[in-house]
Order: sequence, then C-alpha cells, then structure tokens
Amino acid sequence: MSTIQENIIQITRELPPHVKLVAVSKKQDASRIQQAYDAGQRAFGENYVQELCSKAPALPSDIEWHFIGHLQTNKVKQVVDVATWIHSVDSIKVLNEISRQAQKAGKNIQCLLQMHIAREESKFGFDVNEVEEMMKDLTGNHWPNVNIRGV
Repeated sequence: MSTIQENIIQITRELPPHVKLVAVSKKQDASRIQQAYDAGQRAFGENYVQELCSKAPALPSDIEWHFIGHLQTNKVKQVVDVATWIHSVDSIKVLNEISRQAQKAGKNIQCLLQMHIAREESKFGFDVNEVEEMMKDLTGNHWPNVNIRGV
C-alpha cells in the first residue's frame, strides 16, 4: 500500500505544470494533512467550517486553504479568516458577506461561483440568468476584496 507522500509525489508528477492539486482533507486529522504537506502539497480543501477552523491553527501557516462546502452567511467570517479560496459561492447574499468580511480582514478572497443546473430543489447555486446579470457588475468594483475566478 502506498503512503500519503508517495501518492502526492505520483499525482503531482503526472499533472501539467499549470494545474494545481487541491487535496481534499475533510475527515482527515492534522497528522495526515501534515504528511501530505511534508510531501510538498500546499493547497487543501475543507467542506466543513468547524473542521477548517480547528485544523488550520495546528498546521503550517503557508497552507492555502480552500473552502469547498456549502457556506451559510453566518459562517462567512470564520471562513474568510482562514481560507484563501471559497469554491461554493451560491448566492448574492453570500457574495456580499464575503466581500464585507474580506474588507474587514484586509484580505482578498478568490471565489468560484456555484451554478444550479439540476432541477432539484435541494441543490444550491446561481441560475444562468443570475450569472449573466452578475457579469455586468464584474466590470466595476461591486464586490471589493473578492476576485471571482470561475464557476
């Protein structure tokens, strides 16, 4: 069986130079994340706010944390304090709060918009019309301290 370090080295060797590996570390303890870090991995994704906030202080400060789970407005401040990327921006309300909290923290947050393309009511995200309207606002500085990087 391969070790975490062997897996990280193998995967990164196979990636094109312009591709960044984000290792999803949910449900993994800090010692396993540290093993991946020791193998050169620097970007980690968490999908639970509480896990992100408890793991980050126990690990090296140069880790690039990505929040990949559903984000409620009342948890934005906690995530902004720790993460560099938020992959799951699913509403204008959340985007506005990310901008507000990022301004307060003096940080720039990289964001990916979550699209709602399924016909399931239980799913979150923007619909196509909302994103088209948002694109009009991207030319201004509607969301200071937020960089919308994709979907």
